[in-house]
Amino acid sequence: MAEKDEGQRSDKLPLEQPNEGLPRSYNELLGSNNPMKTSWPELVGSSLEEAKKKIKEEMSEADIQVVPPDSFVTADFRSERVRIYVDDSNKVIRTPIIG
Repeated sequence: MAEKDEGQRSDKLPLEQPNEGLPRSYNELLGSNNPMKTSWPELVGSSLEEAKKKIKEEMSEADIQVVPPDSFVTADFRSERVRIYVDDSNKVIRTPIIG
């Protein structure tokens, strides 16, 4: 049995440990290689007007749709549409995303 152990290589390198945590979003994973932003998590809690301005700065062709509380939306995907979900005081309550 000792002969089998001697014949096997024991110089395997340990797996590298990442210095950073896992990405929290698709945009974070792509980093600077991302040609277009697809979500704006930093806008949660901001006013509707601030959110519209920021999204239009970064995506001028955006078709912004404001979604009031308890409203229904369609399930279709449109690459130019960005929905902004707001509360009764017009504060953004969910991450605006393309779709």
